[in-house]
Amino acid sequence: MTLTVLLAITFAAPQQPRPLFNGRDLTGWHVDVPARDSNPALRIPFVARGGYLVSLGTPQGHLITDAVYANYRLEVEYRFPGTPGNAGVLVHASTPRSLYGMFPKSIEVQMEHNNAGDFWCIVEDITVPAMETRRGPKEKWGITEGKARRIVNLTDGSEKPLGEWNAMTIEAVGSSIKVWVNGTLVNSGTNATASRGQIAIQAEGSEVEFRKLDLTPITQLSEQAPSTTLWFRQPATDWNRALPVGNGRLGAMVFGGMAQEHLQLNEETLWSGGPYNPVRKGAAAALPDIRRLLFAGDVPRAHDLFGRTMMGIPYEQMKYQPLADLFLSFPGHERATEYRRSLDLDSALARVSYVVDGVTYTRDVFVSAPDQVIVVHLTTSRPGALNFTGQLHGVRNPAHSNYGTDYFQMDSVGANGLRVTGKNSDYLGIPGRLTYEARLIARTEGGRGAISTDYRTLRVAGADSVTIVLAAATSFVNYHDVSGKPAERVRQVLERAAERSYPALRHDHVAEHQYWFRRVAFSLSGTPDEVMALPTDDRIARFAKAPDPDLAALYYQFGRYLLIASSRPGTQAANLQGIWNDSPNPMWDAKYTVNINLPMNYWLAETANLDEMVEPLDQLVRDVAVTGTETAREHWGARGWVLHQNTDLWRAAAPMDGPSWGAWPVGGAWLMTNLFERYRFSADTSDLRRIYPQLRDQTRFLLDVLVPHPTLGWLVTAPSNSPENYPGWPGNGKFFDEVSGITLSAYTMAAGPTMDMQIIREVLGEFAQASTLLGSDPTLAAEARAARARLAPNQIGKHGQLQEWLEDWDDLEPQHRHLSPLWGLYPGSEITPERTPEFARAAAVTLDRRGTGGCGWSYAWKMGARARLYDGENALDQLRALLTKSSLPNLFSLCSRAMQVDANFGGTAAIAEMLLQSHQDVIQLLPALPAEWSEGSVSGLRARGGFTVDLAWSGGHPVRAVIAAQNTGPCRVRVAGKVRVMSDGKAVRAVRRGEDIEFTATGGGRYTLEFSRTP
Repeated sequence: MTLTVLLAITFAAPQQPRPLFNGRDLTGWHVDVPARDSNPALRIPFVARGGYLVSLGTPQGHLITDAVYANYRLEVEYRFPGTPGNAGVLVHASTPRSLYGMFPKSIEVQMEHNNAGDFWCIVEDITVPAMETRRGPKEKWGITEGKARRIVNLTDGSEKPLGEWNAMTIEAVGSSIKVWVNGTLVNSGTNATASRGQIAIQAEGSEVEFRKLDLTPITQLSEQAPSTTLWFRQPATDWNRALPVGNGRLGAMVFGGMAQEHLQLNEETLWSGGPYNPVRKGAAAALPDIRRLLFAGDVPRAHDLFGRTMMGIPYEQMKYQPLADLFLSFPGHERATEYRRSLDLDSALARVSYVVDGVTYTRDVFVSAPDQVIVVHLTTSRPGALNFTGQLHGVRNPAHSNYGTDYFQMDSVGANGLRVTGKNSDYLGIPGRLTYEARLIARTEGGRGAISTDYRTLRVAGADSVTIVLAAATSFVNYHDVSGKPAERVRQVLERAAERSYPALRHDHVAEHQYWFRRVAFSLSGTPDEVMALPTDDRIARFAKAPDPDLAALYYQFGRYLLIASSRPGTQAANLQGIWNDSPNPMWDAKYTVNINLPMNYWLAETANLDEMVEPLDQLVRDVAVTGTETAREHWGARGWVLHQNTDLWRAAAPMDGPSWGAWPVGGAWLMTNLFERYRFSADTSDLRRIYPQLRDQTRFLLDVLVPHPTLGWLVTAPSNSPENYPGWPGNGKFFDEVSGITLSAYTMAAGPTMDMQIIREVLGEFAQASTLLGSDPTLAAEARAARARLAPNQIGKHGQLQEWLEDWDDLEPQHRHLSPLWGLYPGSEITPERTPEFARAAAVTLDRRGTGGCGWSYAWKMGARARLYDGENALDQLRALLTKSSLPNLFSLCSRAMQVDANFGGTAAIAEMLLQSHQDVIQLLPALPAEWSEGSVSGLRARGGFTVDLAWSGGHPVRAVIAAQNTGPCRVRVAGKVRVMSDGKAVRAVRRGEDIEFTATGGGRYTLEFSRTP
């Protein structure tokens, strides 16, 4: 653990020797390593460059130091086996530089040797301005003992214990700062965050005042480490059992075969068709008649008129497509033993290992975000024993075999490469306008073996180790531009990757992934060791009848892993299948379904400390706000923008599929509630300003489409539906739909369904709040408040249930998968046991009537709803049903017979709701903890208002919580019994307000809550 000039911190030593960086220019910097021993543990030289002292990290520890703080002694202990030899120290700091306004002309370094093999490096008398806290007395802090045992206040000598650091937050005033993690620039501006890894911070400007430095330790409150590994005793027999890897743009499913490995590949922008506009000009002319028929109770005619006049052309949208398949064949490996296939969530690395004739073969697969390549690394325990062939296959749509418009071509490239080039398919009359390329190169590691190509086959013979690097791209630029050059994009990526060693590729991949993944640690005790040792599929089967708390922790982290792998800043949003799809005709086209699935994909992002992963959804909304503006005008005669129940890569916004689904105008409103959550969690008005234009224009649309109900008087949507349920009005039942051409179970069209009203209430309230905070559009905000007060209210029906429609109709499918009328309970927040107890009880009745049927995402939604009602046991029952009835052996969730990621994301979000809630402007700890989870700990969860929470509990009760505050202001926590609040070793005044305590938090402050079970 080390601080350096402008601040450089090392949280954990790398597994491979790697040069650190100087905080200015990363290009061309290196560390000279004396060739005195092949053991990497002995490679610990210090090398100076241009006034900076740089070191090479090792598992034993390392030191970086330039000019740190004023008048302190920094001691770093190095331990190596045996005699250190002439490790030496080189110091060169003859050129003064202006950093913080000062930089020393010389550095005094003393080296002392200990016969036991310990080195101590002492750096003294370096003068630079000290760091300042945001509030209170100015303090100087230095880190002593390189193993990060304590941090010392240089003003008064007080100490803080150090553990393993999980995250760092820093704020600079008067200058901008840039943060690198393991050589990768991850953030810039006046605020930055970083997680474990080698971290350097560059401050730009003559003098910098650091107002905030927050090093967040992993709370050492549980001895049991969280489970982060899926593993199996056999290869995947089909795609649904393969293991997913991805970097947000590229994805692969790893089958793990022995005689033949299969990697099914995806690139996120390969869809059918091309830019198109499904808007039907003048469609809004039919709206008055549709509304008249609907209010008169003539739903069949209203349905048909909508289908004839308001559906987009074509009626359906485009499909997400597979890219290619990589096959590696290993002769003689059919009868392997000691087989193991695994996915390490912490390193985002899939591994296959087995033994053939006493030789161990290992394959590692990962998808690197820093290098934008898929990497396959193959090794063998016997020199020269690695022999295999490889082919890269394209994919065509078999349903279009007689008239297909997609094509591909497979070629070898040089002596060590394979390539697939192609064009996407036309669909529904929309021409396929994308071209694409996937290309790989293979190279031997260690100097042994031969690689060649034979037409379209790659051949490897007599190698110790081989690395395959694959890049892919399409011509997609954005939803209206397909002029990109995939061959050039691939060439540039492969040229960069070819210059990098496998250890470097892997190191940067792991470090970048862990920057996101390690923000949250989660442990649940109570799973026996013999169960922990079982393969994942056996644990899932066992979970149907026996507790396995650690499996829930694994499922939680798997959901976070999938979001990191399928949605990154700069990529497309995660679709129905994330980024993984092997079918040219996937179920529901693997599109963006908005009436539950796409919003659910992002429910976990904020609480799971992955808020940056919402950026692709933000961009999707920005795009559909453009395409949806014409749709709103032509289909609804309205200002603003609309999105119905689906969209695709080309951002189609018109009604699609048929009136039973497409006649639902609040999809864009629902997505705005997702984006508004980022502001609620950060309390940063810059997050509000970013989404304000889309929020304002969505409000304009809603105000224009709301109409007064002719008999009830409330403002309602008409036409609409309550996705995707069937109201039991007299005579409703099966009918043949002329739009879809199939017989449907019943009509869905209705006016003012409960979910519409709840979503619109939320959006209009959000806009009014944003308008006030930002001082914009006061007239529109007044209209929003007035309309909000006139919306149809929540109602309780004859069964004590929350009504789904304006009339108290029964459901034709009582256990329908959608929980539409419960939107206001979850993910919304207008229904709570405290504020609206009667509606909370009605919501519980609705949940009881829905039962435990449905599909994966339905179970996940029920989990979250039960958690909001503080019903942890029923929430756990839904998780058990999700895992054992509607999930695959690889933990992917199912909808019908298709893999979908929505339940993985929704289930992860619901687990967080069981542990922490903050939607009522108060932090609630363990609000829905089931008895099986009575012992555990979690760190890094985020709460609304700008708080991060670490929590440990025992016997079902909190033992200790640490709350880190991003902002200055009140912090309110729901606490039963006595609690002591401490910060920096001092008691903090907390005021009891009913069930809650409240204290004033300072931005950058950390507050420890110590609980007593005695009232």
